Formats: sequence, C-alpha cells, structure tokens
Amino acid sequence: MAFEHVDYKSLDVPAAPFSDPSIIPDFPKDKVPRHVGVIMDGNGRWAKQRGLIRTDGHQAAEPVVFDTIAAAIECGVRYLSLYTFSTENWKRSPQEVRFLMGFSRDIIHRRVAQMDEWGVRVRWAGRRPRLWKSVIDELEMAMERTKNNKVIDVVFCINYGGRAEIADACADIAREVRAGKIKGDRVTEKMIAEHLYNPDIPDCDLVIRTSGEQRTSNFLAWQAAYAEYDFVPELFPDYGREAFWRSIDHYIHRDRRFGGVKK
Repeated sequence: MAFEHVDYKSLDVPAAPFSDPSIIPDFPKDKVPRHVGVIMDGNGRWAKQRGLIRTDGHQAAEPVVFDTIAAAIECGVRYLSLYTFSTENWKRSPQEVRFLMGFSRDIIHRRVAQMDEWGVRVRWAGRRPRLWKSVIDELEMAMERTKNNKVIDVVFCINYGGRAEIADACADIAREVRAGKIKGDRVTEKMIAEHLYNPDIPDCDLVIRTSGEQRTSNFLAWQAAYAEYDFVPELFPDYGREAFWRSIDHYIHRDRRFGGVKK
C-alpha cells in the first residue's frame, strides 16, 4: 500500500526534549511514576464544539499524542500506555471506524522515524481478530525497527480491552493446562500476569483520563488495580505537556499505601 510522504519535522509538534531544560519540571526522580496510562478522550466533543465532524477531532489529536510522549520522556516516565482504540469502539459508525483504522495505520507509518529518533520503543497491546491487517503490519514494522530503544516504551492499545486481555490470558493458561504444561489447580495471580499481552511491563502507577469523564472504560483492568487516577478537564486535543506534567505533580503528592497503613 502506498503512503503519501510526510515530513514529520514539518508537523505541529515540538521537538523532544525542550532545548531549554529550565522549562521541564524538576520532579524527584524516585517519585515519577514508571508507567502512566492515558485515556485519550474527547476528540468528538472537541470537534462538535467547533462545528466540525468527529474525524476532525481525531486529526487534531495527532500532534497532542506526540506532545504527550515528549512530556513523558522529559520527566522520566519509562512506560506510557495510550488508549487508542478499544474493543468497544467497533460499535461506532462504520465510517468512523474506517477512519480510525486508516488514521492509526498512517500515524504509525509517518511517525516511526520520529519515535525512533526520540528513543521510543513501540509496543502494541490488543487483539488481532477484527483489527485491520495493514494496522498490524505497521505496528509490527515499527516494533521491529525500535526494539532496541530504551528511552521509553510507548504502548499503543489498539483493539484493546482490559477484560479481553484477562480473558485471553486465561485462555492461554487453559491451553497450557490441556497440554500438561501446568496444573489447573495451581493458577495464581502471578501466572495470569505472566500471560498478559506485555508481561514484562510493570503495573500502571498513574492513569490519566482527559475530557472530565470519571470512569476507567475497561482500560488496564489488571495492571491498574492499584493505580492512582487523575481525571482532567481538557478534551484531548486541548491537552499537552503542561497538563501532563500537572498530573505527574498530582501523583507525586499522593499518599500510596497499597492496602496497608503508613506509619
């Protein structure tokens, strides 16, 4: 499939990192969350408020995605999971689904050089069935190209659902039980965690949801069991570095006890 050549450097996104380090907040390194998840919500409402069609909101979100990645790099986040297309999003109109599939594929194709330059390791979480083969192909090529990068792992959650991930992990375990590799009465939390889509990635420390909505929408149901949540008012196309850093600041001032009592 042929793609229109786009020079990513001409797109509306700042370079990473900033040339002036004084702009970047000086967060204590041991307090910055290792793994942040972002529910990128509000593209459709952003477009509606401006008399535009929903797909215009998705297009406006592209530079914000990469501004968010840059913000995470600059403050020391090691893993960033982006809720891009959920298993429930197939319920949207066929026109919007087609746009989102093609747009996701094209963004990965256009931006892989930029992500590679930034030291991003591209990852994917989601189900193969129903997902366009062209999207999977672009993801796999990007993952192969960036597999040795170590600045940040960015997980694009495409055709992803938290419950689906747990169900798929249980199905994998059942297959291993049938094959005699493990005993069915010895299933543990550790075993389930080892069968998730990306078992090497640590649990999520902070989940951010844009648009003011206060629900998790089936995102990282297992990994975010003890995550802190920050529900921010900005619609995603109005989001960016400063808002991301504000959420990090909120996080580092939280008292995390994990079910225990802090003395």
